[in-house]
Amino acid sequence: MSVKEQVIHELATLTDAELVEVAEFLAFLRFRDRLQSAPDLDEAKLAAQYAAFGEADQALAEEGIAEYERGLRQEDA
Repeated sequence: MSVKEQVIHELATLTDAELVEVAEFLAFLRFRDRLQSAPDLDEAKLAAQYAAFGEADQALAEEGIAEYERGLRQEDA
């Protein structure tokens, strides 16, 4: 019996909960393979993107605070 046949045979005996665990493990294996085959990440490029996203997040937060303040002032009036 081949390894593939053994695995298929074993899968047939698992509960639904165990099959979920197997599916999660298979997803992890595929993710790990993609991660290992990915080109090296450029840390400087990642830092620049992080900073840009940080600036955008800060702008959105400040805009939200201003709107919140306007709402509070309207409630007080």
